[in-house]
Amino acid sequence: MPMEKDETEVVLSSADDAVAQAEPESPELVRGTNRLTLYKRRFMRNKGAVIGLFIFILLVAFAVFGGYLAKWDFTEPDFLNLSTPPSSEHWFGTTDGGHDLFAQASHGLGRSLIIGVSVAFSTTVISAIIGAGAALLGGWVEKTILTLIHFLLAVPSFLILALLVSDSGGDWKMLIVVMIAFGWMYAARVIWSLSLSIRENDFVRAARYMGVSRTKTIVRHMLPNISSLLVIQFVLGTIATVMGETGLSFLGLGVKLPDVSLGTLLSGGTATLITAPWQFYVPAAILTLLTVSLALIADGLRDAIDPNSKSGGKA
Repeated sequence: MPMEKDETEVVLSSADDAVAQAEPESPELVRGTNRLTLYKRRFMRNKGAVIGLFIFILLVAFAVFGGYLAKWDFTEPDFLNLSTPPSSEHWFGTTDGGHDLFAQASHGLGRSLIIGVSVAFSTTVISAIIGAGAALLGGWVEKTILTLIHFLLAVPSFLILALLVSDSGGDWKMLIVVMIAFGWMYAARVIWSLSLSIRENDFVRAARYMGVSRTKTIVRHMLPNISSLLVIQFVLGTIATVMGETGLSFLGLGVKLPDVSLGTLLSGGTATLITAPWQFYVPAAILTLLTVSLALIADGLRDAIDPNSKSGGKA
């Protein structure tokens, strides 16, 4: 009997070893690619978007570090070099007042970027909350918000902007506040129309039946589903704000001396376009590079985020 038991154990262990050897090793768990990684891959396949991003990074670096590289401060005049062309002393030349154009272009680009990014980010957040909130709440709240939006869209906002900013003495902080106050309506109208279909989805209804607050429903369920639109809206809003600030400053209604922006530099350069063309072409080239680079980035983001777009290639 002991021999039979030992033989049985040997047979069972041999069978287990055979089965273990016959069974293939279980493959490792393959995780899905992160959504941000997919967006990054599709964005990097767009050569125009990559070029735009590279140009934008160079412009930001120029705005941040250009003041440290310049030999003169942007407010310090060189009375021995009034309206002189580019040289080793003044790389981009000087203005009629003897200010170093390299330092002023760096500071002006930084000022325009601060205004553009601040206004674009704030208007995107405000329009997202108001547009999605109006769609979710519905009823008289939705009608009131839409009536207010349509009324503000009909008002000539540029004239109001000009009147309010002209009394601020060229304070760029006041310019940001005024541009935010009159810059969210159109985006909110677009976000509201997109949110109408999202509020009918099952996950929004489930959140409502489970007692989730409307604020959490907007932030956690509705806005993430239009995040692609919000990202593109932010980039395009930055372009629109920079162009708007440049127009106001060009007309003398925005940033004023001794502070400078791209608009003030263009305004001063138009008077000397023939005698000192560098005063106009330097800020004009910087503004062109900024708007073109942001437009290329927005186009790349649209192709990367839109699943129906084939411009970014396959993930």
